Order: sequence, then C-alpha cells, then structure tokens
Amino acid sequence: MRSKVLRGCLLAMLIGLVLAPTPLFATSFNLTVDHCTGGCGTPPFGTVNVTQNGANVDVTVALASGFGWASTGAGDNQLFKFNDSAIAVTAITVDQTFSGQTLARATGAFSGDGTGDFTFGIACTTCGNGNLGITSGLSFHVANTTIAQMTQGNNLGFIFVADVFSSQTGNTGPVAATGPNTTVPEPGSIFLLSGGLVLLGYARRKWAA
Repeated sequence: MRSKVLRGCLLAMLIGLVLAPTPLFATSFNLTVDHCTGGCGTPPFGTVNVTQNGANVDVTVALASGFGWASTGAGDNQLFKFNDSAIAVTAITVDQTFSGQTLARATGAFSGDGTGDFTFGIACTTCGNGNLGITSGLSFHVANTTIAQMTQGNNLGFIFVADVFSSQTGNTGPVAATGPNTTVPEPGSIFLLSGGLVLLGYARRKWAA
C-alpha cells in the first residue's frame, strides 16, 4: 500500500512537470554608465528587466525618479538600443506605452557617443528631439531568442543603452548597462517547484507511517 501511494505521488509530480509551461526567468540590469554630455547625475538611471517567456524574451525599461526619455543624435535618435545576433528586426514587437505617441522598432549601424556598436533600437517616431518630457516605462518583446543571446556585451562591453534627460543636471545623453544584477525564477516557476516539494513530502510521510 505504501509503495502504491509513493508511486502515485511521484507519478503526479512527473505529469505536472511535463505538462507545465516553460518556467519564466527574469534578469535585471541597472543603467549606471553615464555618457551624458556634462553628466546626468547619480546612478542608477533606470532598470532593464529581461524575462525569458518560453521561446521569447520580454523586456521592460523603467527610468529612475528624476529621469525621462530623450531622443538625441548622441543616442542615434533611439530611446533604447540592444543587440541580438539571433534575430531580424521583424522579431521585435513594441508596446505603445507613450500616450499619444508612436513607438517603433528600428535597425541600423548605431554607434552614438562612444557607447559602441548596436544593431537594434526602439524609437519614438512622433516625439521630436531632445528632452521628450515622458517618463513612462518602455516595453517590447523579441521572438525566438534567449536572454543569453540578448545580453552579450557589445564591442565596448555595453549590453543596453537608453537615451535620457536628467532633471538633476538638465543634461541629456546615453546611459548604459554593463552586467546583470540578479537572475530569479518568476512566481509560476516557484509555484511549480513548491508543489512538487509538497507532493514529495506527503509521499515520504505516507511511506514512514
């Protein structure tokens, strides 16, 4: 009887693992490298969260308090820049998070203001230039790629670049991220793991009874 209970619990665990969706893992990067003309003040200037969602990667960018978006030649007129050798620009889908404006994916040879070479960007095609007066978060999705493919340092070691305005100094320019802060499982993965541990503990108690 005990062995049947144990086998049943272990079978339930295995079925759950097989049927469960691919776990989500998130990595965060702080924008800390200051390439603003005259300086942008005290970092971090914002945070980039990158989440593996099955075969795709979701990216959200939140600027720190006191910072807003800019569109300048120093940033190649891109709000945000990144690399990924595994994709074409058509793999990028941008959320329209700037009220009344249009955000668009872009590709090119971007190398503004000493932040190195980038291939992809997110631009605001209706915002004009300079300080945009917008602080909303930026979010987009990249199909058929991985966090590892999206977070290789460029020729100067930079992973991401954002073009910002600093209310601390009144200056604009690019700020960059060079490495991750943390990598943690998302809640769905934690739930799956904890469920498996509960079942295993139950089986052990029944076996010992």
